[in-house]
Amino acid sequence: MPLQTYKELKVWRKAIDLVEQVYLLTKGFPQEERFSLVSQMRRAAVSVPANIAEGYGRTHRGDYLRHLSVSRGSLLELETHLVIAARLGFVAEEHVTGLEQNVQEVDRMLYGLIESLSQ
Repeated sequence: MPLQTYKELKVWRKAIDLVEQVYLLTKGFPQEERFSLVSQMRRAAVSVPANIAEGYGRTHRGDYLRHLSVSRGSLLELETHLVIAARLGFVAEEHVTGLEQNVQEVDRMLYGLIESLSQ
């Protein structure tokens, strides 16, 4: 049975969970990072499910794949920001490790969706 909405996609739901986790994590960052690393991390995180949804709404498969690719790029950008935040001491390594595992899970799911739509 075909999906009725992008909200039924497990990868979209997992990406929404990731956004929530990033917002909670970045609340504890230093105030001076509010307009730099915090903003970049939050924008990258929000971009992941937003591009999944936007791509789903497109009428051509190529457009959908392009948006999924952008989503995956934002996900890897977020992962890089997590590494930077940990190295700068803004967040404990164990928090980053858990979040990175979630990032990798979403990445695997995105890659699988991209592969299935590419065939």
